[in-house]
Amino acid sequence: MHKLAVELALLLSPIAFGQSAEAGPPQIVEFPSSNLHLKVYLWKPPGRGPFPAVLFNHGSGGPDATQTAGMSMREAAGVLATVFVKHGYVFFFPCRRGHGLSADQAEFMQDALKKQEVNGGIEARNKLQFALLTGAYLDDTLAALAFLKTVPGVDVHRIAVVGHSFGGQLALLDAERDHSLQAVVTFGAAANSWEKSREIRERLLTAVKKASAPFMLIHAANDYGTSPGRDLAAELEYLHHSHVLKIYPAFGKTADDGHNAIYNSVSMWESDVFDFLGEASGR
Repeated sequence: MHKLAVELALLLSPIAFGQSAEAGPPQIVEFPSSNLHLKVYLWKPPGRGPFPAVLFNHGSGGPDATQTAGMSMREAAGVLATVFVKHGYVFFFPCRRGHGLSADQAEFMQDALKKQEVNGGIEARNKLQFALLTGAYLDDTLAALAFLKTVPGVDVHRIAVVGHSFGGQLALLDAERDHSLQAVVTFGAAANSWEKSREIRERLLTAVKKASAPFMLIHAANDYGTSPGRDLAAELEYLHHSHVLKIYPAFGKTADDGHNAIYNSVSMWESDVFDFLGEASGR
């Protein structure tokens, strides 16, 4: 490549615009969940550790099993890995059954929900979604969490769970089940289902009552809805349970834009989230 072309490439790189370059290639690791063989993208900071670690619960998908939040699962994982690794965290992005690297292990969630709605209507769809949330997919995240604790270089006393959308709901349920977690951060958890499903509202409110980790609940103002964060924060306030609620200004033009700001507006939340995680881990 000519010198001028190299210089132009550097000027146009993400670093030139004040953004982080993408993390290096991940390890792809297999872990068991029941009788399934699921896969995870794993990034580690340089050095021997032990490092704090984040388990990330992705959303429920896009038009097919390879996508989430308008991008490929690999791309989405890389966007967040860059940020977390930069701050010294192991970043662990498991693909639940039927999604991403684990697409061959079960039917894709959105396909199953669409079939259920065609056959039984919206109520049947909602019941299946609740069953998956509290059953198979929760099992997958708990299996991933157990596996993460065995990964060399991970400080098992400093593990947080972060989740987006449907994955944020799973993060709340993870906290109910695992009291060793240092912190939980949710982005847009239940934003599109809180008003539609009394079962989900009651289940998530019950989960935070039984959890011990501090919570950070995040929405953009133009998310599908901010009631989940506000209602959960109100419950946590009543319980005198450590928490932070952040409703950021609207991002982009649509509810989709606001809901996916975790990927598309890292600068909006980065300093707040890492301040919260650092305080939670006593660093």
